[in-house]
Amino acid sequence: MDLYGYETGFDMFSIMFFIVFALIVGTIIINAIKGISEWSNNNKQPILDINCKVVSKRISVSHTNSHTDSSGVHHGSSSHTSYYVTFEFESKDRTEFCVNGKEYGMIAEGDYGKLKFQGTRFLEFNRI
Repeated sequence: MDLYGYETGFDMFSIMFFIVFALIVGTIIINAIKGISEWSNNNKQPILDINCKVVSKRISVSHTNSHTDSSGVHHGSSSHTSYYVTFEFESKDRTEFCVNGKEYGMIAEGDYGKLKFQGTRFLEFNRI
């Protein structure tokens, strides 16, 4: 303790705060590196235009919950929807791509067409 009765040095709260802060920053940095790496890798891949069939579609919804803090302030919730379509090629190989909502709505299971993609990046699907 110092002259005024305050604890000097690190206490348990300071250590835990630093650890949690470091984990959050580390997670953000790792995700940014992964995203940049995938973007760069996709740019190096050729653009392919291949005949295929749509074999399935799915939606993934993620939520963040609302809460009221100790001062009574309400914090809202939100959700994010991701759309995925699985394509089967003539070789029977399958690949799933994340697509936007408009593309998802225009594609139906059982559709045949030409899939244009670059690495893991969906570009377009045109029915034949």
